[in-house]
Amino acid sequence: MPRLEWPLHIVRRVVIGVIVVALLAVAVPLTWNWIEEKRARCGDGVVKKGDDHECVGVTDGSYVFADHLRSVEKKIKAENDRVEENTGKDPYVSVAYMTSFTLTDDDSNSEESVRHELEGAYLAQYRHNRGDLSSSPKIKLLIANVGSNAAHWEYTVDELIDRMTSDRDKLVAVTGLGPSTDRSLSALRRLSDRGLALVASTMTATNIEGIKGFVRVSPTNVDEAYAASAYLKKQKVRTAVVVQDAARSNYYAKTLGDAFTEVFQDTKGHRLVADRMTYDSSVRSAWENELRYMPGQLCDQKPEVVYFAGRGKHLTRFLDSLANRPCQERKFTVITGDDTSNLTAKELAHAADSGVRVLYTGLAHPDMWRQDPLHVSGPSAGHFQPGGSMDKWFPGDPRYDGQAIMGHDAVLAAAHGIQMAAGWQGEVSGDAVARMFHQMDGRQQVAGASGFISFQNDGNPRNKAIPILHLNARGRSELVEVSAPRGEPPRKQ
Repeated sequence: MPRLEWPLHIVRRVVIGVIVVALLAVAVPLTWNWIEEKRARCGDGVVKKGDDHECVGVTDGSYVFADHLRSVEKKIKAENDRVEENTGKDPYVSVAYMTSFTLTDDDSNSEESVRHELEGAYLAQYRHNRGDLSSSPKIKLLIANVGSNAAHWEYTVDELIDRMTSDRDKLVAVTGLGPSTDRSLSALRRLSDRGLALVASTMTATNIEGIKGFVRVSPTNVDEAYAASAYLKKQKVRTAVVVQDAARSNYYAKTLGDAFTEVFQDTKGHRLVADRMTYDSSVRSAWENELRYMPGQLCDQKPEVVYFAGRGKHLTRFLDSLANRPCQERKFTVITGDDTSNLTAKELAHAADSGVRVLYTGLAHPDMWRQDPLHVSGPSAGHFQPGGSMDKWFPGDPRYDGQAIMGHDAVLAAAHGIQMAAGWQGEVSGDAVARMFHQMDGRQQVAGASGFISFQNDGNPRNKAIPILHLNARGRSELVEVSAPRGEPPRKQ
C-alpha cells in the first residue's frame, strides 16, 4: 500500500493547531482561576468566603472589615506604617488581634463589643511603641477576622501562620481569640501547634486547658461563680435556681452553670430549690419557647435568685419572659456571667426595662481603680477614665462594658512578654514569648487596667479581681463591689 504523505504547509498548520489547542487548554483555566481569585479578593490577606461572601483573613489596617471599625483601623494602620518606616532604627515583631469582626445574629459578641476590644488593643500598641511603656522591639498590630461565628477560622489561622515567616510581619503572638466555643478551641490548638504565643482577652470557659503557649487575662468561669456565690451569701441569699444553655458547643454556659451549682450549695443551708432548668440555643426554632415556659415554674419554686448561665443575647429574651411572669407580686433577682458585657447599649437598656434586678460578674470596669486603687494599675486605668486617651481618640463611644480594658490587657501581656524575651534571651519568637508568660510574677506583673496580672502554670491568671456589676435603669453597668480586693477570688465561706 503506498504511503500517504501530507504537504508540508498542511503539516505545519496541523502542528500549530495542536499547539494552540494545548496552550488554550492550559491558559483558559489559569485565566479563569485568576479572574475568580481576583473576584474573591477583598484586600491583601483578605478574601471572600461562604455563601454570604464574607471578607475574612488578616490585615494591617489596609482593609476595613466594617464601617464601625474604620476609625480604630485607621489609627492602627498609621502606627503600623510608622513602625515599618523606622525598622532600621527600631526592630519590630507582629502581634495579631483575632476574633469575629463581621457579625450576624449567630454571634454572641456585638459590634460595640469587638470595636471596644480593638480600641483597647490599639491603646496597648501605642503605649508599648511610643507611650508611657515604650519598649523595644516595637509592635506591628495585625487584625485577624475569623468571620461570623468563627465559620472561617481555618483560612484566617493559615494566613496567620504564613505571617510567622514573613520578613514584613514576623508574627510571634495572637491575642483576643474570641468567645469560648469549639471553633475557637480548634483555632487555638492549631496556632499553638505552630509555636505562637496566645493571650485570650475574654475567653472564660474553665475547660480550656493543656494548650501550650496559651494564657488568658480574664478570670475563669469557676472564679466568676465563686465571686457571684460569695456576694450572694454576703447578701443573705439562701436559695437559687440555675437556668442554663445546654447547647453542646457552648463551653461558656456549661462551665459557668456547673461551677455555680458546685460552689453555691453548702452545709450552711445555701441550696438550689429545683433541678437545673435548661434551654438549647442550638435549636433555633425552640429555645425562645423554652425560655418562655420557665417563669411559671420559677413562680412555683420561689428562689431568691436565678443564676443565668447563658449568653447575653439569650438573657434579654429570658428577662422579657420573666417580666411577664404570672406572679407579678414576687420580685426576682437574676445574676449572670460576663457575657452580658457583649450586649449593645440598646440591648442593655431593654434588659433594664424588664423590671427584674440584674447583676453580673464582669471582666473589668473603669471604676474598679477608684474602688481599689492599690490593686489596679493607676496609669493603665487612667487611659479609660473621663478625659483619658480613649475619650480623646474615640469620643462619644462609652466603654462601660469593660471590653476595651480586656483587649488592652491582652495585647499589653503579649507586649510585656516580647520585651522580656528580647531582654532576657535576645530572641523574640512565639516560643520565647510564651516562656516569658510564666516569669511574669512579682515585679514582672502586667500592669493591667483590670488589675495586676500574672499567670499560673495552667495559663489562668493568678488571683484575678472580679467586679460585681449592677444593670441600672438606664441600661448602664454600675460597679457594686470588687469581689477580690486583694486579687484573690473568694472561696466557700
